[in-house]
Formats: sequence, structure tokens, C-alpha cells
Amino acid sequence: MIKSMTGFGKASQELSDKTINIEIRSLNSKSADISLRLSSGLRNYELELRNEISKQLERGKIDLSIFIESKKAEIPVEINIELAKAYHKQLKNLALELNEPIANALQQVLKFPDVLKNERKETDENEWKLIKHCLNSALDELNNFRDIEGLSLKKDFEIRISKINTCLEEIKTLDLIRINAIKNRIKNNIEEVIGKSNLDENRFEQELIYYIEKLDINEEKVRLKTHLDYFIETCNEKSAGRKLNFISQEIGREINTIGSKANDAQIQKLVVLMKDELEKIKEQANNVL
Repeated sequence: MIKSMTGFGKASQELSDKTINIEIRSLNSKSADISLRLSSGLRNYELELRNEISKQLERGKIDLSIFIESKKAEIPVEINIELAKAYHKQLKNLALELNEPIANALQQVLKFPDVLKNERKETDENEWKLIKHCLNSALDELNNFRDIEGLSLKKDFEIRISKINTCLEEIKTLDLIRINAIKNRIKNNIEEVIGKSNLDENRFEQELIYYIEKLDINEEKVRLKTHLDYFIETCNEKSAGRKLNFISQEIGREINTIGSKANDAQIQKLVVLMKDELEKIKEQANNVL
């Protein structure tokens, strides 16, 4: 069964000292276009995350957010006290040497290199296992969303393909009338010019066959019907988005040929209706995984 590339999933995991929050959403794209927003401690796992997402979601414009909220107060920076004292002592000595007042010494000391250190705590293996479990839950929810959307897309395809089939059946009926009308029109025109008694029936039949062959759309009708049936069959396949796009192009090619060869106003109207339905199919097929 086909899947949509549109989806959303989220999951959270409560730990004793923190909460893991994960959100993932996807839209249609020709390839796997993955954007990550991660807590700083997860940077080492970025490649593994990308590989897992590509494996489970295949393709799409995918945005993943993983945030870890601490439940306890944490000091984001650490002050190197011994180094700060040394800088401060040097500033005092300099002020005495120059006989200048020492002002805002503490603020100056804090700007010196390595006095303030950002302590980034890396995620350990146990925590990473919990994050992966939470991620899989979010991915499962997103895939369920894609399944539901895929079912809606399949129903829409079936309706639109059915409308094109209905137009094709009407064209088949009109085509029989069109061919007979062409035969009678050509024969009447020739009889008016050369006279009925001078008409060579054998030569007329040969010329008529040559002319009718140029306007014949039987092959196009057969191929169009085959493509329409194949499109519906393909909707039951997995990851059929690209294939459906190719089939829709073939459907369009046959519809255009019927329109150009038919040379009939009623058939042209039906061709326009089929093109309209096909454009809607193409638009929706772009969102199929």
C-alpha cells in the first residue's frame, strides 16, 4: 500500500532527572532531506540519527527535534578560580606599578581566556538507548500518519482514474461515429467533384484506408486503458511514488495523442476533462513515498 510523505510524530520519555522530548515531521521531497535540531550533548550521534531516519522513512523533507530538559538546577559554566586569582593579582600589581586605580577588576578578570569554561556533558550510552527508544516511538507515529494519508491518496487516485476511464469509454463510442462520419464526408466530397458514376470504389477504399490510418486512435485507446489499470495496481506496491509519476507521464502522452489525432470537437472536450484529472493525479503523486 502506498504511503504519503507527509507525516508527524512525537514522543517523550520521563527520567529521574530529565525529560526527553522528540518531534519529527516530514513533507514531500525527491530525496532524504534531513534537518536536525539537537541538544548539544547529542552531536556525536548525528550520523547515526541520519542513518536511522533514512532507513525508516526513506525520503522526504524531514525535520527532527530532540531536546533534553533537566529537572534539576545545573551550572552551565565553571569558573577557574585559581586562574582568576592569578589574573586578579597581576592586575593589582600592575595598578600599583603604574600608580593607577584598579576599577572593575572582577569584570576584567572574567573576560580573560579560560577563566570561564563551558562544561558540555555528553550523552552516555544508557541515556542514548532511551533516546533511541523514544525516537522509534516518534517514527512509528509518523509512519502511522503516513499510512493514513496514503490511504486517502489511494482513494483519491481511484476516483480520478475512474473519471478518466469513463471519458475513455465515451471516446470509444464517439470514435465509431467519427470514423463513419469521416468516410461519408470524404465520399460525398469526391462524388460532388467527379460525379458518383466516375468514382472508383477500389481506389476510394485505398485512399480512405490511408487517410483513416492517420486519424486512427485505437492503439492509443488500448495503451491508455493499460496504463490506467497499471496505475491502480501500482498503488498496492510499497514505495511506489516515483513509479506512479512515470506511469502518469505515459497516461498524459496517450491522452495528448488522442487529442491531436481525433480532430473531433466532442472528443476534444473529453480530452480536456481527462487532462484536468491527470494534473490533479500528478500533483498528488508527488506526495507519495
